[in-house]
Amino acid sequence: MLYTVSMNKRAYKSNRNVYYSCKYHIVWCPKYRRKLLVEDVAERLKQIIVEVCREHQADVLSLEIMLDHVHLLVKCDPQFGIHRLVRLIKGRSSRLLRQEFPLLKRKLPTLWTNSYFVSTVGGAPLSVMKQSIENQKHV
Repeated sequence: MLYTVSMNKRAYKSNRNVYYSCKYHIVWCPKYRRKLLVEDVAERLKQIIVEVCREHQADVLSLEIMLDHVHLLVKCDPQFGIHRLVRLIKGRSSRLLRQEFPLLKRKLPTLWTNSYFVSTVGGAPLSVMKQSIENQKHV
C-alpha cells in the first residue's frame, strides 16, 4: 500500500518500511536516433508511459516527447528501482508501438537503444526541473 505523507513541507511517499522522495530525470532515444516519435506515435507513447508508471506506483511529474528522444521526470520507489521501471517502460512501449504502427517495425530491428540517461533531481527545485523538461521543444 502506497500513500503520501507531508514532512517539513515536502511530500514523501511510503511503502511498508521506507519513506522516500526519489525523483529521477530520464532520457532515452530510438535506435539510431531516428526521428520517429511523431503525432500518433508520440501520443500513444505518452499513454503507455503513464500506464506503466501508474501500475508500478510511480508518479509522472513531467513528460516531453521530442522527435528523436524522450524526457521523463518521475518519482519512483527506490526499492522498486529506477532501472526496473525504465526497462518496463521501454519494453512495453517498444512491443506495443511496433504492433500498432507497422512502419516502426519495418524501419528498425528494435525501437529503443539499449542505453538511457538517468539523473537524480536531488537539490534542484522540482519546478525548475519541470520547466526545463517542458522547454526542451523550444531549444
